[in-house]
Amino acid sequence: MKTLLTAASAAALLAFQAPAYAEDLEFLLVNDSSADLVEFNVSPASSDNWEGNLMEGGYLAPGYEIGVLIADGATTCVYDIRGSFADGSEAEDYGLDLCDLGEYTFTD
Repeated sequence: MKTLLTAASAAALLAFQAPAYAEDLEFLLVNDSSADLVEFNVSPASSDNWEGNLMEGGYLAPGYEIGVLIADGATTCVYDIRGSFADGSEAEDYGLDLCDLGEYTFTD
């Protein structure tokens, strides 16, 4: 009986640790478009509003990549992404599992 309780306790501990993994998300953002990426927003898919511009004061030129860290404390993996470019174009993508994604690429 003691072995069963120990196994159950370990399983419960792992269950509580799993959401903590989702708190800090890292992925590679790649700009394979023909224009500078001048605004980049990432928001939880459950939100009706876009979070702040992660590129504020900067840009990501075509052919370049940058690491993105989302440390918003959320326990979700599913986010929406929006990019705005220097040529006035925009791109939006919804319901992305950033825990599994690893990389997101903007293209024309």
